[in-house]
Amino acid sequence: MSIEPKAVNQRKSAARGTSRREFLKKSTLAGAAFTAGTNLFKTPVYGQTQAPAPGNVVGANNRIVVGYIGVGLQGGLHISLQKANAQQNNIAQAAVCDVSAHRRDAAMKAVDDDKAKPYENFEELLGRNDIDAVTISTCDQWHATAAIAALQAGKHVYLEKPMARYLPEAFDLYDTITKSGKVFQVGSQACSDPKWDRARQYVKDGKVGQLVLIQEAYMRNSKDGEWNTAPYVPADWMDEKDINWPKWQGKTKKIPFSSERFARWRKYYPYCAGPLGDLAPHRIHPVLLATGKPEFPSRVVCLGQNPVHADRTPPGAPDRDCPEDVQFIAEFPSGLALIMITGTVNQVGLDSVIRGHLGTLLVGANSVDLRPEPFADEIDPDTAGNLGTESIESHEKNWFDSIRANTPLAANAGADLAIKAQTVLSLAEMSNRLNMMCRFDEKTRKIIGADGKEVPAFTYGAQDNS
Repeated sequence: MSIEPKAVNQRKSAARGTSRREFLKKSTLAGAAFTAGTNLFKTPVYGQTQAPAPGNVVGANNRIVVGYIGVGLQGGLHISLQKANAQQNNIAQAAVCDVSAHRRDAAMKAVDDDKAKPYENFEELLGRNDIDAVTISTCDQWHATAAIAALQAGKHVYLEKPMARYLPEAFDLYDTITKSGKVFQVGSQACSDPKWDRARQYVKDGKVGQLVLIQEAYMRNSKDGEWNTAPYVPADWMDEKDINWPKWQGKTKKIPFSSERFARWRKYYPYCAGPLGDLAPHRIHPVLLATGKPEFPSRVVCLGQNPVHADRTPPGAPDRDCPEDVQFIAEFPSGLALIMITGTVNQVGLDSVIRGHLGTLLVGANSVDLRPEPFADEIDPDTAGNLGTESIESHEKNWFDSIRANTPLAANAGADLAIKAQTVLSLAEMSNRLNMMCRFDEKTRKIIGADGKEVPAFTYGAQDNS
């Protein structure tokens, strides 16, 4: 699928690998600060009982008071990053919530504010009138439920990707968002990366013409299995005394306590769609955003394989029940097609390419290269460089800025984008697991099979492994 020489692709792949290593290093350092409870600054006083005014932010000096639901690896990273940028974003960290006492304790040390409070049940946190917004970083089976409850409680929501585990609850969340008037943002930080905004501007200005094909990838590799190694190794503290296991399982089929599933939930279908749920959202959100007019898919077909079974490499380690390597094609009503690959057994991906009838966009690490088609004399070649790269901090800032401006649609990864990306991902999972092409009717929200009959959307308990 590459349109560049092999040597260029190798350099780009190496650069992407370096970028990922730098990101993981940054995440590890932030997580270490989170665990140690480093006192990066002292949170100012905020009103404990003051109720939020409709449609605006309350608190001293227009401060946004934030609570955190799910404070494991990603939730702890959000605490650390938001604390480091709290003065710039004018926020206060008021509460943490997790089903694990160990993680609650670590989060409280990281927040380091004697007014902040820990909670085991997020319903209690959401009952506090002084909290304006919540950052939700639970495992996927709790995403939609927690976000819906937060919106109904009048909170703005930053929700880690994907939007939901299953499509029906994603639409329930979408409907709740549109009625709430609150700012919702899904945590796909590449949507706040300047290069994707520049690509969107090229498309808007007609520099590529009618869009016809996008190719994208998110690939990783690990000898022992992507989610078998640190930081996903079960710890000594992970037991039923520490973790509210029935609560953690949510709507999934109840099973005896498993530290393996608690630590490595991304390997198991009841809690995650595997690479489709964990990796693909990083790329599908920004490429749909770059089109300027994200669409629901009209049909999706997907293949998923387990050619290596890398998770079995460590002695005694159980295999995953989701694919290691995934490829899917999504078609949209405008005629645009999206080809995406994602997996955890080879880290070489595809170049990020947006093809149009008049030109092509090559999206690099921090640049966008416009190449006109040979007959498109009215379009000049162009390169936008030094655009910067994605960061969680900039994505969080976009959310805070949107809250403060009371402009829900300003968020870079809002509800409209999130539900369309989720529809593609959910149909891809169904296509692979049911061995069929899935068509989608956006007016009725129904999934249609090749025979023209409706196919019930996957949800909790509908399949043997859900």
